[in-house]
Amino acid sequence: MYLKIITAFLLSAILTWLFSKGFKKIGGNLYTTIRGGTPRAVGLAPFIVMMLFLQQPYQYLIGIIGIFALIDDLVGRKRVKGLPVEIGQLSRGIGMLLVILVGFYYNFAAVAILVALMIQPMNIADMQPGSACSTTIIMVILVVLGLFAFTSTLYAPALIILAACLGYAPLDYKGKIMMGEIGNHSFGVGLGILYAVLGSILANISGFGVSGVFQAGVFMWTLVLFLLTALLIAFIRRNNLKEFLQKNLEIQDPHFGDYFMDVLTGGGLGDLVRKLTLGKRQIIIKNSFYKFLGFRRLVFNPYSSDKN
Repeated sequence: MYLKIITAFLLSAILTWLFSKGFKKIGGNLYTTIRGGTPRAVGLAPFIVMMLFLQQPYQYLIGIIGIFALIDDLVGRKRVKGLPVEIGQLSRGIGMLLVILVGFYYNFAAVAILVALMIQPMNIADMQPGSACSTTIIMVILVVLGLFAFTSTLYAPALIILAACLGYAPLDYKGKIMMGEIGNHSFGVGLGILYAVLGSILANISGFGVSGVFQAGVFMWTLVLFLLTALLIAFIRRNNLKEFLQKNLEIQDPHFGDYFMDVLTGGGLGDLVRKLTLGKRQIIIKNSFYKFLGFRRLVFNPYSSDKN
């Protein structure tokens, strides 16, 4: 097992370096002008490593979301004719749906929904250098420790995901590369799977909700880890998010709840949902308690001229 983990780390590091050089030469959507020029979608490196070293059905779930996320990276922000969505948004949406369906097939039950939804907070984390890596590293270590505490074994799939991230991370922390949708989506689904594993053990220990279509106990524990991840990302990105909310969304004096809601509902997919549900309306939040909880960010509609 340890040789496999070391190999996964080294391969991820080597592929990351190769892709960072190669994507710079290829250009196009694989090379952005951000930070003076940055290769993106370099998360293809840890994605390949996870595909090579993880077992089924982990390979299937991560593979599905990774392929559809890569389409988003390659195509960019081109719109679908006749639809209010971008090709990338549609591709990721299809990928999420397939992850849920395949997850149900492999007995993840309703937890498969949370596994697919993990791409949202990880996508927001990836908007700041190193944040997605820090989130992955911290949460994988937490899962490893939790599983070891209850089973007295080191869970190999978790260590492989950790090794893939550690091999990729150095250049990301330096802001020299971007993992892209393929990277943050793959790590998101990978974390979701690990949460489901730990959640099932915690549910078994508590003797609650370990069977049936919904598997309420497993779902509950997985949801706790999901929300903990969102809180961690909001904390890591708090300064960056404060500036973004004030300057870009004109949400003055934002609370931590606004950061949390941005992690849960920000980005293209969240804005699309708000557009479809609110149209051009803007709900104005005046209640101080609701402001504290982050409702200003939750209901912020970028398609409205009114401000909170």
